[in-house]
Amino acid sequence: MTPLLLPAPARFTPTGTAFAPPPGLTPRVVRRALATPARLPPDIARYVRVVITGAACGSSPTSLQGYTLQLSPPSPNTDAPVAHIQAPTASGARHALATLAQLLDAPALCPCEITDQPAFATRGVMLDVSRCRIPGMQRLFEIIEWLASLKINHVQLYTEHTFAYAAHEAAWAGWSPITPDEFERLGNHCRSLGIDLAPNQNCFGHLSTWLRLPEYQQLAETHGDWMFDVWPRSGPFSLCPTDPASLAFVRGLLDELLPLSRSEFVNIGCDETYDIAFGRSADEVRRRGRAAVYLEFVAKVASIAREHGKRAMFWGDIALSHPECVRDIPDDMIALAWGYEPDSPFDRWLAQLAGREVWVCPGTSSWRSLTGRTRERTANIAAAATAGLAGGATGFLICDWGDLGHWQQWPIAAHAISHAAAAAWNPAATFDAASTGPLGPWLEKLGDADEPLRRVCGHLSRPDLTHLRNQSALFADLHTPWAQHTSIGPVELWEEALATLDALAKGRPDAGPLANDELDLTLGLARHACRRAIARRAGDAAAGARFTAERADLQKWFRRLWLASSREGGLSASLDYFAKID
Repeated sequence: MTPLLLPAPARFTPTGTAFAPPPGLTPRVVRRALATPARLPPDIARYVRVVITGAACGSSPTSLQGYTLQLSPPSPNTDAPVAHIQAPTASGARHALATLAQLLDAPALCPCEITDQPAFATRGVMLDVSRCRIPGMQRLFEIIEWLASLKINHVQLYTEHTFAYAAHEAAWAGWSPITPDEFERLGNHCRSLGIDLAPNQNCFGHLSTWLRLPEYQQLAETHGDWMFDVWPRSGPFSLCPTDPASLAFVRGLLDELLPLSRSEFVNIGCDETYDIAFGRSADEVRRRGRAAVYLEFVAKVASIAREHGKRAMFWGDIALSHPECVRDIPDDMIALAWGYEPDSPFDRWLAQLAGREVWVCPGTSSWRSLTGRTRERTANIAAAATAGLAGGATGFLICDWGDLGHWQQWPIAAHAISHAAAAAWNPAATFDAASTGPLGPWLEKLGDADEPLRRVCGHLSRPDLTHLRNQSALFADLHTPWAQHTSIGPVELWEEALATLDALAKGRPDAGPLANDELDLTLGLARHACRRAIARRAGDAAAGARFTAERADLQKWFRRLWLASSREGGLSASLDYFAKID
């Protein structure tokens, strides 16, 4: 039987009859190898003979990461299987060892020959550590080791106010931030596993936490009203791009952060700056145009990064909405084309950005969802991989955000990241959820428990939508006031979703102690959201007190699990979102 490998290799050829693994080669021993794929620990080497030699290859960044792997059964002269690896670089050998570790984890070993290399030279993961949840160091180290086993070679931890800058304690106080020492330790661990840890500090928008403070409020574009796409907003969000003090502030951040990193890259953010032109830059925008004012500031931030020997990358949404300014993007900058829905036009964006380096950036569909959104995630990742490969994108970066309290539990995000890692390595292969283990197919079903509702509940988000976007129906309805929008989504579909969740709860596979608890909390929140939605539509006003008591129990559960893996800073802000539900 062909083993389920993740990512699936480019070419897998069975070469013989499956044979039993050597006695003593237990799953626990193999899991140790999965945790450190750059080298096989001695207790693996006792059970399989590994021979690594160099290999000729092309000069492309992807072929340099390739390898061939031959796994053969024991011969009459040996008592152990033989794995012969040919790889042109240490990176290729590391990828081969990651594949070998997966082969050895099967109940029967399959003699085979694998020829493999990635489709995208850079396969990255961006984790949001600013929207309340900052993982503890133990979990971060575990995540890094797991990502290495999936052949991920680039990681970003997105920060706004959650890095401990020496001169800015007012911004990060109480948030349990990532310290400079921790960032360096993470970078060293990443590098030992063939992963590049790049700094990711938003340097323009999404800085409300800073700009509300007296020490920084003078840097804001506005403290007044503005429009975030179609939603009215009020208060600070972005730096004022025409104020020299804004650039001096950014320089101070980057002067401290960038020397801690050995990566050649820095992500300077600069996305969703919709408030520009609503405040202090209004006159300059009227004179020169919004795109010109925006891009001038972005280019100046990139110049600071260049002084530190770094290439700046930035989220491309604002530039792509003003095609006339694309030609003015500095040549050495990397545009990150991000979109998180099935219809995200990656192909059009890549055409607009032709001639410069671009990465495609799909999403995990886990934030604002509780359970994930399987259908949307599947189509979004496929669109990014297909268009990225055809359009010459050099990188593939899966994004996991934490909007509204970062309520999604790690197994939900991790399953989506596994899917993305598979697509970034081999877009031609169909993702088999079973390759992630027994939990995978169950998580696929969980992520579509409310899928029929997502097709008709768009008005929960905005009045001009039919299909719900960027959130699940469960999450959107849970955060809708009790008496509002009670006609959106037929009650029969809510009842079907609840029945699906009840059935999944009875059949949840074992995922280990902490993950089991995280998934049970996920089910508890999702079923609570469904029951509340049904009661709202039935006009059952008396149910409100019962749901309030139930949420109090869920909050206690949520708090306990948060502290098992994440830092305490941010927990109270996340719990505040419970308090907003009536």
